[in-house]
Amino acid sequence: MSNKKTSAPTSGKPKKSPLREWFDSVAFAVVAATLIRFFTFEAFAIPTPSMESSLVVGDFLFVSKLHYGIRTPKTPLQVPLTHQKIWGTDIPSYSSAIQLPSYRLPGFTHVKNGDVVVFNYPPLKPGETAPPSDLKTYYIKRCVGIPGDVLQIRDEAVVVNGKALPLPTRAQTFYFVKTTEVLDDRFFRRYDIVNDFVSTEGPFINWQPVEVFDEVTKSNVLAGYQVNMTRETLAQFKKLDWVKSVEPMREQVGQAGAGVYGTPANAWNRDNFGPLTIPKKGMTIALNAQTIAVYGPIIKEYEGNEQVVLTPTTVQVGGKTLTEYTFKQDYYFMMGDNRHNSEDSRYWGFVPEDHVVGKAVFVWMSLDPVPADIWHKIRWSRLFRVIE
Repeated sequence: MSNKKTSAPTSGKPKKSPLREWFDSVAFAVVAATLIRFFTFEAFAIPTPSMESSLVVGDFLFVSKLHYGIRTPKTPLQVPLTHQKIWGTDIPSYSSAIQLPSYRLPGFTHVKNGDVVVFNYPPLKPGETAPPSDLKTYYIKRCVGIPGDVLQIRDEAVVVNGKALPLPTRAQTFYFVKTTEVLDDRFFRRYDIVNDFVSTEGPFINWQPVEVFDEVTKSNVLAGYQVNMTRETLAQFKKLDWVKSVEPMREQVGQAGAGVYGTPANAWNRDNFGPLTIPKKGMTIALNAQTIAVYGPIIKEYEGNEQVVLTPTTVQVGGKTLTEYTFKQDYYFMMGDNRHNSEDSRYWGFVPEDHVVGKAVFVWMSLDPVPADIWHKIRWSRLFRVIE
């Protein structure tokens, strides 16, 4: 009988070093996170007050890409989990050397009026170089017009196909509050009306005093306050004994607003806009001074046409002057719930179908950018709130 010991068979694969195991784990996590981000949900933060008070600065939300269908990537050469820049630098995180045609996979539903939608901001922001359309800056607004709708804004009210669109519950707008009482920041803060921050859309003043010249004293005297508030807050103000009156601050019909889309060919402003038809794929329009002012930028920027020359009265494509035009894709009209503090379709026009990212679903975290103290940094009441 042999006393020779036998050893257990050994694997031919060398054991991974701790560094190699760490690298493999990180690579797996990056791939998994990239696939989840691409196929299902993506996290976004609210940087501006244009959707207040429905969504507020400091909200973190999840956006579903499944609802409207996933966009196939147009720019495949990109560092995973980045958008335009490599984290903490100004180095581009992508190469536009390869550009693929973009398609949308079937989704659960289509964009509807009232949906809160994340999309790529169509025009370029000042000083911004031209990234591919799928890497443009993200914006979030509420859809108020879908392809084929006839939209008009009358005294702030959005009218779609002849029917007034319900105002979002937490929508805000400016009112003139007539009072002789002197109010301060502490008073307005009780109603969450603050002037604490500026955003990428500009400085936002939610309240300020309004003075008028008094012929008797030959000096400026307080007439009241310009206040941006919700209908709920408006009702509370009206109950205050020392508030003499509260009136909406609206621009007048027939006055062209500065920077408003479609002007000066159309005398539109933020509170009185249209009527106009939202472009739909296959829809044909006649071209004249009024329609070119509204649809000319679409024909030039988003339809894939080459050699487009626009004048206030003519459109040339490939050297041929057009008298009519048929749209190649669908478009949407977006507005912020903070109606007088929102840079939206009233100022830069329509959102093309291929710029739509997904539907905002719920807020998972909310941080106050200017808390009263460290204990109030998290807005607990907003956590896991469904977006309406």
